[in-house]
Amino acid sequence: MTNRQNLSSNTTWETKVGYSRAVRIGNIIEVAGTTALDGDQIIAPGDPYKQMCYILEKIEQTLSRANASLSDVVRTRMYITDMIHAEEIGRAHAKYFSKIKPASTMIQISALVEPELVVEVEMTAIISS
Repeated sequence: MTNRQNLSSNTTWETKVGYSRAVRIGNIIEVAGTTALDGDQIIAPGDPYKQMCYILEKIEQTLSRANASLSDVVRTRMYITDMIHAEEIGRAHAKYFSKIKPASTMIQISALVEPELVVEVEMTAIISS
């Protein structure tokens, strides 16, 4: 049986909703939807580029706790509140993934948990043996 590693970022949402920031089973890591929230503070309200960079750095820290890195990411899913932000979010994604080139999806949604949040990201990483 493969061991399960739940990775927490100790947010109140994780306790309220009952989820982990990421879960590693074997060589697969699933990262939950991540926004530009630091506790209750919104990072760069309304700024898609800065929010995306913050999110990717937050996820990178979580992956490192699972002995992985962004280079292990095989899929990203970006949920954005307005396609007008697609170019800026894409530019931030390219800053971190231009050489890795994971499969990616960008979807417009009606809202996130706070109106100043414009993007939420989830990922799948697979660690090579």
